This record gives sequence, C-alpha cells and structure tokens, in this order.
Amino acid sequence: MDHLQQLIERYPRLSAIQDDIRKAYSLLEETFTARGKLLVAGNGGSSADAGHITGELMKGFVKKRPLPSSFISKLNEIDPSHAGYLGGAIQQGLPVIALPEQTALMTACLNDIDGDIIYAQQVYGYGSPGDVFLGISTSGNSKNIILAAITAKAKNLKTIALSGASGGALAKYADAAIIVPEKETYKIQELHLPVYHALCLMLEEHFFP
Repeated sequence: MDHLQQLIERYPRLSAIQDDIRKAYSLLEETFTARGKLLVAGNGGSSADAGHITGELMKGFVKKRPLPSSFISKLNEIDPSHAGYLGGAIQQGLPVIALPEQTALMTACLNDIDGDIIYAQQVYGYGSPGDVFLGISTSGNSKNIILAAITAKAKNLKTIALSGASGGALAKYADAAIIVPEKETYKIQELHLPVYHALCLMLEEHFFP
C-alpha cells in the first residue's frame, strides 16, 4: 500500500514536497532498523502533535502488532499467571519520546536555567548517535526547537524539520525539511497532521507487515 501516494491524492498541494516526505521517512526507517529512537518536540499545538506521533508509533496505529513468540515465552517463564494477559495486550512499538511531556524536567529547566533550553537539554540527555530529532515549528523560527536541532547535530543525531511558510531558520539544520505550502499557523497545522500520519502509516507497513 503506497500511503504517500494516497496522501498526495487526498492533498494534491503536497505533491511538491513528496520527495522531502520520502526523505524524512528514509531517515526514520534507517534509525528504527538500527534500533535507534525518535525524539519529537514542538510548542503549543505542535507539542500536541509530538504526543500524537508518539501515540501512533509506540503501539498499533491501524494494524495489530502482536508480540513475538520468544517474548511471550519469556513472560511465561517469569509469571505464567500474568503472561496470557500481557502477551495479548502489549503491542510492539517503535521507540519514540515526546519531549513536551517531560513536565518536571521542563519546569526544572525553566526555573533553574532558561526556557529556551528545555528541549536542547533533553536532546543532550536522551539522544544517542543515530537517533532522530524531529522538530515541529509552524514558522521554523521557534528558538527552543532550533537550539535542540543544533544540539542534536552536535550529538550526531539525524534531524527532521516539520514546518511551513519559508521553513525559517530551522530548515538549515535539518537533514530532511518538510515545509508544507501554507503561511497561516492553523493552516500549516492542518497539513502537518496528514503528513505525519502518512509517515506513521509507512513505518508501520514496513516494520509490522
């Protein structure tokens, strides 16, 4: 199933950036194949998008993702009374951390350091070479997202920008920049959702056929 083609059919205006979407997908596929993880950050509505992406990748999206039999066997070895429930309820996931949801750490940064550092601090702490940082900023000029992207590059993470308008300053730090063709914030956000849904569908199709 070509989820990217379906996306373009539903949103023809995105045809101009389909190569950028595919490039971002390739980075994510490569990272997850190598057992790396995705760190996602945004502000306001984009912070909600970070959580949304995490929810789609960490468990089943449109497919069931049953556990491998080897893991179910380990559950049985440890506790047969709970193995049946856990083996049927837990789903395979791709490792993603939504950085805006780390409330205690973020408020500690706000109180002790500076608000612009909240995501850079997390990227430094959580990130490992080969991971991916996805920064969502409708303008591409959110300072805390830009600082996180710079930190990600310094730690040898791959970087993806999801933005709109001109792409802003964030685009120059991105290995893949998805810049949707809109200028107003809410219209940019309206296109971000189907783009990242398509990415999640493509990843699920690949890793959980």
